[in-house]
Amino acid sequence: MKDFLDVHTHTIASGHAYGTIRDNANAAKAAGLKLLGIADHAPNMPGSCHNFNFLNFKVIPREAYGIKLIMGAELNIIDYSGSTDLPGQILKKLDYAVASLHDPCLDPGSVEENTAALVGVMRNPHVIILGHPDNPQFPVNFDVVARAAKETGVLLEVNNHSYVSTGHRAGSREQAKIMLAACKKYGTAVIMGSDAHIDFDVGNHKNSIAVLEENNFPEEFVVNSDPDRFLEIVKFRKSKAPK
Repeated sequence: MKDFLDVHTHTIASGHAYGTIRDNANAAKAAGLKLLGIADHAPNMPGSCHNFNFLNFKVIPREAYGIKLIMGAELNIIDYSGSTDLPGQILKKLDYAVASLHDPCLDPGSVEENTAALVGVMRNPHVIILGHPDNPQFPVNFDVVARAAKETGVLLEVNNHSYVSTGHRAGSREQAKIMLAACKKYGTAVIMGSDAHIDFDVGNHKNSIAVLEENNFPEEFVVNSDPDRFLEIVKFRKSKAPK
């Protein structure tokens, strides 16, 4: 499987990650990537950075070490309507955003509540990716989520970190089977993300690839093979934002 991008990586700004932008960029180059995204945790995640971290991305070059670089955030979904923890004036300044359900930021709800949260956040045009939507701590109706993602152009993430046997999202591999079946049904695109919290994991999608292969998921629905395709999705989504 061709794999040239990783846009779910974290730096020391997240508070519980251990690399810098420079570390991640060098690791991305070594891994043969063409596009790297930095998506540090937004402020409602305990220990993460202040809003100000996301206001000055203009000083960061968008090409370094021979790869393209984009700067975003991993937003925390903070209610079952799909609200997030960065205001619109900051979201406009980001290149892209991942939106995720995290139990330190929102208590897991019912299937209906969790599904409504994911569908709601997809209405936010700055959200390009739903992070680890197959997290069994937040059970959802994948038929509804995959259909909404297809309609809006949002990508569902196949999160490499979720499938680590010693990780804190045990059961994700089984949920991924259901999610990917729904994606095949609706032709919904997905993206592999390392969720790297240290530079050694940047570009590491081995578990994600295994899960996709186990479920005979069509490679044409995986955007990692084409950074330009991903950037076009970003452009399309953000074009829907109010001026």
